Amino acid sequence: MSKTHELKILSEYFWDIIEGRKTFEIRKNDRDFQVGDYLILKELKDEKHTGWKITVEVTYITKY
Repeated sequence: MSKTHELKILSEYFWDIIEGRKTFEIRKNDRDFQVGDYLILKELKDEKHTGWKITVEVTYITKY
């Protein structure tokens, strides 16, 4: 069963995702992320939420 995780992401990386240049995320798996889970990525600029967010699906996990 998939889960949804809300995460903060710096503005520069957020817009790279929106524009299709960034298609992966490297993070510590401290939330038991699984393939099929969804990430709600909330844009953070100057340490504040901007109100922008995007939902993406986890399609691959590596043991990096």
